[in-house]
Amino acid sequence: MHPMLNIAVKAARRAGQIINRASLDVGQFKVSVKQQADFVTEVDKMAENAILEVLSDAYPEHAILAEESGHSGQADAEYQWIIDPLDGTTNFIHGFPQYAVSIALAHKGVLTQAVVYDTTRNELYTASKGGGAFLNDKRLRVAKCTRLDDALLGTGFPYRSFKHIDAYLAIFRELAQKTAGMRRPGSAALDLAYVAAGRLDGFWEIGLNPWDMAAGALLITEAGGLVGDLSGEPGYLDSGNMLAGNPKIFAQLLQIIAPHLTPELQR
Repeated sequence: MHPMLNIAVKAARRAGQIINRASLDVGQFKVSVKQQADFVTEVDKMAENAILEVLSDAYPEHAILAEESGHSGQADAEYQWIIDPLDGTTNFIHGFPQYAVSIALAHKGVLTQAVVYDTTRNELYTASKGGGAFLNDKRLRVAKCTRLDDALLGTGFPYRSFKHIDAYLAIFRELAQKTAGMRRPGSAALDLAYVAAGRLDGFWEIGLNPWDMAAGALLITEAGGLVGDLSGEPGYLDSGNMLAGNPKIFAQLLQIIAPHLTPELQR
């Protein structure tokens, strides 16, 4: 395992210990509302602090982009960690066991290391650029599904901003009729890990943040899949709009989605 990935795994497991202990009595922790349907708990902050401590001790010169604390470190740093300490906070609050720790590392803007840790199932997804993707010790490959009507897709419903709701519903309506089904479990990081593991054939969502996508994106590409924005271009970390899947399903999704994209969603 790459030394930097090993540190990321250490950080993810430490955060996972905090999350698992807290899950035994979620009601004891304070919940705050960042905006409509967007929550943060003391557990998010505790988990993030644990991750930051591990990463900063090992690599004090690296920059960090974390969901709760934002940017830190030198703006021109070669390395940047991209962190979501608890992706799926709403699920966590309700005791719905679909949430994860997500940690990625970018070197000069290129994703190089990734960890998604499903704390409830003790499933550790890891990837290093050029080294493949793994679930625990098992090598991952995207699903072999070739027909969209046989495909199971993941998605995320709009919940913070609804400015693209019409385009989203139009895409959803068409895909609902042309696929085997769609799932919205509530953690984009885990949805992307499931694409890498072949549990989902594809994924699409509008309005994500970099920390939702970064680790899962590297998992997918290292498992043989494709990621992009809704036009298939590489700007998904900037736009927040993401499409992913095995190569055959990715291409078919692009064809379905393209007619429904507004000029803003095409950027």
